[in-house]
Amino acid sequence: MKIALLSRDGSLYSCKRLLQAARERGHSVEVIDPLSCYMNINPGSSGIHYRGRRLGHFDAVIPRIGSAITFYGTAVLRQFEVCGSYPLNESVAITRARDKLRSLQLLARQGIDMPVTGFAHSPDDTSDLIEMVGGAPLVVKLVEGTQGIGVVLAETRQAAKSVIDAFRGLNAHILVQEFIKEAHGRDIRCLVIGGEVVAAIEREAKEGDFRSNLHRGGTARSVEITEREREMAIHATATLGLEVAGVDILRAARGPLVMEVNASPGLEGIEKTTGLDIAAMMIAWIEDQAQPGFCLKTGG
Repeated sequence: MKIALLSRDGSLYSCKRLLQAARERGHSVEVIDPLSCYMNINPGSSGIHYRGRRLGHFDAVIPRIGSAITFYGTAVLRQFEVCGSYPLNESVAITRARDKLRSLQLLARQGIDMPVTGFAHSPDDTSDLIEMVGGAPLVVKLVEGTQGIGVVLAETRQAAKSVIDAFRGLNAHILVQEFIKEAHGRDIRCLVIGGEVVAAIEREAKEGDFRSNLHRGGTARSVEITEREREMAIHATATLGLEVAGVDILRAARGPLVMEVNASPGLEGIEKTTGLDIAAMMIAWIEDQAQPGFCLKTGG
């Protein structure tokens, strides 16, 4: 099988592992920088050009598109779909998941439990917004933030007002979210592939922080999840239309709560913690799903 790996940096751990797993299973893989692609979108001659040449057909494409290039990266992925390549995650699903507000709205519509969340740009009544999510302490997030960047814990009402006012001065869209104190800076990352949770780890924030992201210095260990947590992770992934996702779950006193669904989950933390070959599982899923002459009918 001929596979394209869409990534700006093939030296990253996740990319290297996917390349290794694919080649060990006998596939031909090429790393393609999506920003170096340019596209012909005319009827009858649609194609993708890359560094001076027109790309041939790929049976499948693995998107490892960073949040900073979501718009152009998903446009390139969509062009691969138009040309008949099977996407590990569809472009429309990645776009859906990257929009934090839209993804939370879709999860809420499906009745998936999550922390109480408010969305605002320039709230005229900051006190009412704070009260809406249960008061302080609370978490304020930039909608465009990733890997714990742009996330602030406001421990008092006055601090919350100050943070919200500061973000408002930046002309930014913000999410104001209930703080789950009993989680103690921990969350569960469930790795879902093809409608099945194949691995789960518990991540814990470093001392003095509340963000459990491994990129922020957090630690991880293997964990057993409950059947409810398993079902929640699978339901959340399916709701956003993803085949592969990292679903972050908080263990609250009232039960598990979905915090976020990541359409391009990193493999390093979960593979090193569990010892599982997640990359090979992803390639195996592609082998099961990609068919000769595959043509995806996207929703635009």
